[in-house]
Amino acid sequence: MRLSDCHNFQDFRKLAKKRLPGPIFNYIDGAADDEVTYRRNTEAYESCDLVPNVLAGVENVDMSVEVMGQKLDMPIYCAPTALQRLFHHDGERAVARAATKYGTMFGVSSLATVTVEEIAQIANTPKMFQFYFHKDRGLNDALLERAREANFEVMALTVDTITGGNRERDLRTGFTSPPKLTLGSLMSFAMHPMWAWNFYTKPKFDMPHLSGYVSEGTNVAVSVGNYFSTMLDQSMNWKDAEELCAKWNGQFALKGIMSVEDAKRAVDIGCTGIMVSNHGGRQLDGSRSPFDQLAEIVDAVGDKIDVICEGGIQRGTHVLKALSVGAKACSGGRLYLYALAAAGQPGVERALGNLRTEIERDMKLMGITSLDQLSRENLRFRETA
Repeated sequence: MRLSDCHNFQDFRKLAKKRLPGPIFNYIDGAADDEVTYRRNTEAYESCDLVPNVLAGVENVDMSVEVMGQKLDMPIYCAPTALQRLFHHDGERAVARAATKYGTMFGVSSLATVTVEEIAQIANTPKMFQFYFHKDRGLNDALLERAREANFEVMALTVDTITGGNRERDLRTGFTSPPKLTLGSLMSFAMHPMWAWNFYTKPKFDMPHLSGYVSEGTNVAVSVGNYFSTMLDQSMNWKDAEELCAKWNGQFALKGIMSVEDAKRAVDIGCTGIMVSNHGGRQLDGSRSPFDQLAEIVDAVGDKIDVICEGGIQRGTHVLKALSVGAKACSGGRLYLYALAAAGQPGVERALGNLRTEIERDMKLMGITSLDQLSRENLRFRETA
């Protein structure tokens, strides 16, 4: 299978599985407990049907959106994800270049493997910095100031990782960051010599935003679940979020909002956006899917704050369904991570290009020329047992 054979999300997933050692692939692919929420994140879109109009004169369509003050050329952006140089040696550099090519936003994680300063040199499109609230207040201040100095336009505080989810695939494979050589992992690395060659011959794996503050995950191998459970501040509360929002004093979002009550509180503390997200099903298994919960949240705060739908998106039609409910934009991680693992920057470009082509085609088939013409009038929800 080659990159030219990748026409959809599942194709990229298959190619990524071929290219990556088992522990690395399963880190991307896995979720919490029985992975029920992970599956439901995508299945939720299948319970909803689009009702198109015709004869609408759709030769030219505009798929741009404005979200948290940022103009995006397409209504989906690359959500922040950690450890990207584990998946491909170019890591965040590849994603930044691809996002720039398609005029969309790139979210950079606190646990990124390339610095915000370098990403700022690469990407001239809007950039988001994803903030993990650590116990170390000095580290928190340093993260915020580096993002500010690098002229990142949006800050997003992740609020659903107060402890690590039960990611059983990682427990079985022994996945750690950086990878730990065990008998099982050594066999998997040996069966993927190109990945191993790139990982061990390219510049040393690092999480540069944490260097000098913590050794876990950079020099000391640790599971992501353990990192969340031991390094992040479990006492984080609404007052902390409000103070961080005020300190940033710009476009500020909470990532991981799932309840109406929390959405309202996000408005109260001065947020300009929220990501309706369950962390890709990787935290609380059995929680609701973002798309299922979207209408409640949009109805409560959609006129006061930008609502982004994040999770489970694999098709352009999924994006149009979320926007029809009232989301301002969508975001996703796996939708570009598999592509990154499969083929680096060309892979991410192909994944984003496929989505852009689908959205444009589907807009024309829906009979609309701009995304603000979508509404719940063009949706029908099927009864589910």
